[in-house]
Amino acid sequence: MENDTFLENIQDDLKKIVQPFQKDLNIQQKKANFIKQCIRFAGRDDFIKLDEALKTNLSEEIKIDQDLKECAPVFESLKVYANEKVEKYRIQVIENLKNLCRDAELEIDIDFPRFSSLKGIKGEIDFNGRITKINKKILKSIDPRRIVTRIGQLKRQLYDKPYDPQKFIDSLYQVYADILKKENLATGHIIPIKKFYLEYVISLQTKTFFTNMDKSKFKGYSLEQFSVDLWRYFDARIGGTSKGYSLQLDPGRGFGLWLIDSYGEDRRFTGICFQNN
Repeated sequence: MENDTFLENIQDDLKKIVQPFQKDLNIQQKKANFIKQCIRFAGRDDFIKLDEALKTNLSEEIKIDQDLKECAPVFESLKVYANEKVEKYRIQVIENLKNLCRDAELEIDIDFPRFSSLKGIKGEIDFNGRITKINKKILKSIDPRRIVTRIGQLKRQLYDKPYDPQKFIDSLYQVYADILKKENLATGHIIPIKKFYLEYVISLQTKTFFTNMDKSKFKGYSLEQFSVDLWRYFDARIGGTSKGYSLQLDPGRGFGLWLIDSYGEDRRFTGICFQNN
């Protein structure tokens, strides 16, 4: 029993001795791995990753480490080089985006790293992550050609289908009127926008779908499409429904949907109603 206690105490003493040593060793290993990583980035002229790495706290820690003080001037030179290359590449990406969009007859407005095309199409380029976010979806590339291809796909998806603003607003009013009738509500009553959106999507389905609700028969209608169609209605300035009702979107409190308002700006709305002019 005494031997067991003795050995346990010895183990605890050795752990206390080795822990700070191991901690320092881990830190030094982390710094060594970082330097090796920079060597690899420099070897393949990966100036984007190099620029990102040399802006980290670990890079600054290495520069003031007395055992690695020779790294400081090297890191500074690399930092200047990488930053210049990134800036040149950024300018080139912007120019390529503009030129490719012009050739494809697509609108593009760039406020780097963000950009936008037609209403409802916007994105952001993440240089360091080498990804582009377009309408909340991730494109694993910052290649201008792939970005323009995606913009073109969205333009065709959201804008190139037949669209009649009068028929659109009349169809919205019909769904609104049906909800009022079903729930015994008066004209002008504000319907929660999420509920209305669901009812509107249901109204787009064919009779065949309701007899056999197979997903292949479901007619999808994305929130992106709904938002763009609303904007196109506002932009057409036709004045309201065929029966003389005007659309109103309520930005009140509660759960809502982000839609494009009559000024072409993204805005969260919680309700929808029609008023008799």
